[in-house]
Amino acid sequence: MGRLDGKVSIVTGAGSSGPGVGTGKATSILFAREGAKVLLVDMNETAAEETLNEIIAEGGVAAIYKCDVTSASECQAMSDYAISEFGRVDVLFNNVGISGPGSTTDVQEDVWDRVLDINLKSMMLTSKYVVPKMIETGGGSIINISSIVGLRSGGGSPSIPYAASKGGVIALTKSMAVQLGRDNVRVNCIAPGHIYTPMVGGKMTSEMRSKRRTAGPLGTEGTAWDIAWANVFLASDESRWISGITMPIDAGLLAATPLSVYDGIRSE
Repeated sequence: MGRLDGKVSIVTGAGSSGPGVGTGKATSILFAREGAKVLLVDMNETAAEETLNEIIAEGGVAAIYKCDVTSASECQAMSDYAISEFGRVDVLFNNVGISGPGSTTDVQEDVWDRVLDINLKSMMLTSKYVVPKMIETGGGSIINISSIVGLRSGGGSPSIPYAASKGGVIALTKSMAVQLGRDNVRVNCIAPGHIYTPMVGGKMTSEMRSKRRTAGPLGTEGTAWDIAWANVFLASDESRWISGITMPIDAGLLAATPLSVYDGIRSE
């Protein structure tokens, strides 16, 4: 306990998108348990309140801010609110994201634009207004959420907009890390694998869930808490010399080829 004592963090998408615990909620709870004050940013105030209530029940400190992170003016206001409420910002977890259907030949332009705005543009906008606040108080840590789909093609229904946005997050992370390094702002990226969260739970058959679980060498299912613990590390001073990386959290999936896990999948 106490790995984030004295730090102030902003978590976007801090409420779960359905029953259960998503990455924003899990990360917010762990940040608070480790001593950080947390600004819970979400468009859905009811979902954010569920996260807030859990943090308060455990004795943590948090506040809610309703924000459309695709809007520059709202991101600027959110950043200003964080300073007025907590006095500083040390950690920004850019967690907002959606999927959107479509292959290369049938994707709809409005779907493409919406997914890229929410998944990628939002991270640029929040960072644009939060980074100057971080620099004023000596630096900080930014964590962007990507996906293994940003590193290689995923399975299931085609979602070209999602894949493109997640690849863009990785490129954005690297450029930010280089440009902000001398200001003592570290920027890293998390690439979750086949975790089971409210975002995917309502759309998935039991058969697909089993396939996702068995695809990785560990053969186990990931949860939002697996991502949240990595975020604690990247937010803390334990990772003070780490910047510009993309960390896969995927049960070893990216290390495997289909043939290397075939026997494990077939046996189950």
